[in-house]
Amino acid sequence: MSDIVARMADGVASIDAAAWDACAGTGNPFVSHAFLSALEDSGSATARRGWQPVPIAIDGADGCLAAVLPAYVKSHSQGEYVFDHAWADAWERAGGSYYPKLQIAVPFSPVPGPRLLARDPAYAPALIAAAEALVRQHDLSSAHATFVDHAQIPLFEAAGWLIREDRQFHWANDGYASFDDFLDVLASRKRKAIRKERAAAVEGLEIVHLTGDALTEADWDAFWTFYQDTGRRKWGQPYLTRPFFSLLGERMADRVLLMLAKRNGRPIAGALNLIGADTLYGRYWGATEEVPFLHFELCYYQAIDAAIARGLQRVEAGAQGSHKLARGYVPVPTWSAHFLPDPGFRRAVADYLVAERRAVEQDIAVLAEMGPFRRG
Repeated sequence: MSDIVARMADGVASIDAAAWDACAGTGNPFVSHAFLSALEDSGSATARRGWQPVPIAIDGADGCLAAVLPAYVKSHSQGEYVFDHAWADAWERAGGSYYPKLQIAVPFSPVPGPRLLARDPAYAPALIAAAEALVRQHDLSSAHATFVDHAQIPLFEAAGWLIREDRQFHWANDGYASFDDFLDVLASRKRKAIRKERAAAVEGLEIVHLTGDALTEADWDAFWTFYQDTGRRKWGQPYLTRPFFSLLGERMADRVLLMLAKRNGRPIAGALNLIGADTLYGRYWGATEEVPFLHFELCYYQAIDAAIARGLQRVEAGAQGSHKLARGYVPVPTWSAHFLPDPGFRRAVADYLVAERRAVEQDIAVLAEMGPFRRG
């Protein structure tokens, strides 16, 4: 495949949706053409916002799209959830310009998944080589592939990229028939605590699950209010625009699961999930009323209920949050890959990553021992 030619496209939306999805597959909704193009078309991930879409595409011998890389030229490090601010500061103090950089990712989504999207896996190394060429040709400081499916990490490693480890908390479905079935494997004290939390959270409320044709613009209006509140408190301003949610409903409603908590018929809180082939992905949450434990109920317990009902294997509830541990979500490693062409900068980051990985793996081991599951 030495004659492979890669091209940089003018955004995901410029690539045929069926051709993109033939490369991306159907397992992970975040790398679908519908999701990524909605980010662009809604004005959420654009050059003006520091996310210039530059997907790298490779056509096969048949003239059809054979492989594609979701990539962005970034002018900042916001909305990534793999933090490199210290790297940027060190490079700037050394006289370099860390921005712009190349980000291979799903914007605003700390969701592990494939990043090398290819109909034929043999094209995957060519995508990595094309990303490196883009960095060099456009004088970018670096390239970063974040939340990479672990199965693809060896491809980046073979290309000489530095590998970084972090952790999230995921819930695993061990063949449970119901939420009570799951509770039965927990220690008695934890089981009782969760039952008390759930009862307190839903008192006086109705919880509804909406997907497909059941989703309305009124539901998105309500959720936008919740999302804005959370976005302002976490990031100063929301990453996503209001039109993004409408486009999500238009383009992939059957893969959306919106959970709303209602008091007297009026929504007061909501949690947005996307449905994958074997995983329920929790993304955004917000509320206009402070209700004890409602965050845990909507984001964690209702997600478990939904996963069990759908026969899904996992719930991935987003970044950070050691409080998830007591709710049955266990620590798992996540992975990113980093291309730093400057030899001195690369050596410094490589040394840092060795120590960081050791600390992360120790953290995972300690947290796993603190889980709520029965011993013996």
